[in-house]
Amino acid sequence: MPHHKTALRLAAPVAVLALALTACGGGDDGDADAKGKGSSSPEASASPSEAASGGDLATGESATGKVAEDPGEVTYEIVAQKVDVGTEAEAAKAVADAADAKGKVLATAHVKYTHKSGPSLTDGSSVHDGTTVFADGQRGGVLIGASEDAPGCEDPYDVDSWKQGESHVFCETYVIPAGATSVEVHWEEEDGEPYVWKFPQK
Repeated sequence: MPHHKTALRLAAPVAVLALALTACGGGDDGDADAKGKGSSSPEASASPSEAASGGDLATGESATGKVAEDPGEVTYEIVAQKVDVGTEAEAAKAVADAADAKGKVLATAHVKYTHKSGPSLTDGSSVHDGTTVFADGQRGGVLIGASEDAPGCEDPYDVDSWKQGESHVFCETYVIPAGATSVEVHWEEEDGEPYVWKFPQK
């Protein structure tokens, strides 16, 4: 899986949110950022169990994956903690053109990454590049902007030092259809099969 979210993130004006025109079911990977608002689905447990390979995971169950970092390969434990789903009004305010958000809402996934083994990082990480958000089986539209200031979210580009045993929570925001019955958080290694956490919606 190509890792090119970083380039998209750096190209986006920090103060302006823009909807990447991917629509549901397609488009380029991109960083997901917006202020997490609205109702949220159940949170993961504090001590997750571990999945053996790509596939569907239970709430609180973690995945283990390897990421080629600078200066070397790092093994991470990954768990999607929750997804905050907002309102159509919030989505309209977040995108550059409100028409792009008609019938859509923002879904902000909170994903915890723990450095399990490998070299300490001193210049950021690419682990969050493997995360995407789906709704009812279709990929959402990437929202590029600034969600790191949402409660409980960190800016991955501010994490310059990351040692074994340390954890960080990064958030990914996508635009999904209003009324979706299930929101999924996917994470995958490069050229790997995705791990999938499902968050049923009311």
